[in-house]
Amino acid sequence: MEDFALKYHKILCKEFPSWLCGYVCLPVLQRLKGIGLLCGTDWTALYRNRFFYSRFDHSVGTALVAWNFSQDKKQTLAALFHDIATGVFSHVNDFRKGDALKQELSENETFNILAGDEKLAGLLKKDRIELEEIADYHIYPLCDNEIPRLSADRLEYMFPSNMALAFLNNGHVWTFEETEEIYKNICVLKNESGKDELGFSDLKLAELYTEGFCDCSLILQHNENKLALNMLGKIVNLAIEKKLITEKDCMSLSEKKVIEIFDEYAVLNDDYLSSLIKKWRTMTQIERFCQEPGQNYYSVNLEVKKRYIDPLVKQFSGKVERVSEASFRAQKMIQSLLCFKDSEYGAVKLL
Repeated sequence: MEDFALKYHKILCKEFPSWLCGYVCLPVLQRLKGIGLLCGTDWTALYRNRFFYSRFDHSVGTALVAWNFSQDKKQTLAALFHDIATGVFSHVNDFRKGDALKQELSENETFNILAGDEKLAGLLKKDRIELEEIADYHIYPLCDNEIPRLSADRLEYMFPSNMALAFLNNGHVWTFEETEEIYKNICVLKNESGKDELGFSDLKLAELYTEGFCDCSLILQHNENKLALNMLGKIVNLAIEKKLITEKDCMSLSEKKVIEIFDEYAVLNDDYLSSLIKKWRTMTQIERFCQEPGQNYYSVNLEVKKRYIDPLVKQFSGKVERVSEASFRAQKMIQSLLCFKDSEYGAVKLL
């Protein structure tokens, strides 16, 4: 889908803020153009993603959401740089380092990366903004908050995720028209803690967003997703052990370049790593087992982060409540996602 990001970003913010251009052009942020939002699934036949949406696209989009609802430079920059420490294949790095459940490890280096950028320091000085005010987007509830609340980050990434993963989505796939209608209805409300939170002023649109979000999140709970990310993580770890790539490469090379390195290795070698690479690149389906399969299989048995929302909605009466409280239909959608459990093992037979 050509120019998806351009069309989508115009929905998020009609006019791109001119003051943001210098920050967007920083090399430290431009690096994210080579890293996909969907955690390496753009490179395996198991997925048929409709388009490539980069972490750069997501970062800019999140910043535009933050600016649209806050008109605050600090919040907007915190949103822009929130994924600056993301390596190739995004959350695959959490999987390969044992953090599949929380998926927060990559955030630990954000401050250090930003602190070492002289060009960024110059821009911040000009705008009279301190690094500490933009290095942690968690301090701004509109930018980030705890699940199941709705934030700029959570709001931004699910629209492209839902539409890119359409071939695997047996539920509701949003159209651009629905995306725009949903987004126009979003407003800033006060939650139970008295903090600002993004929410809806129309129950039907809150239900539509909850439906699309939960249907897409269900894909991430399937063993296909667990296996794809875990297996790629294993490939990356073995490639580092064999000095095929380095940890530094994971933070400097594009995914396309790393995949080219893997493909070349798989062609020239006949070992366990080459077998994993070939299978990961060409697999189109997985098998499900109640017990761990035999040695000829690569299998996973994992609990992973459950991404779901229960957004605020403002009723005609003025009452603000969670959509699960206002709508039995939405409550069922959320509970269906939370109660879902795939087979004990997902596996593929190695070549």
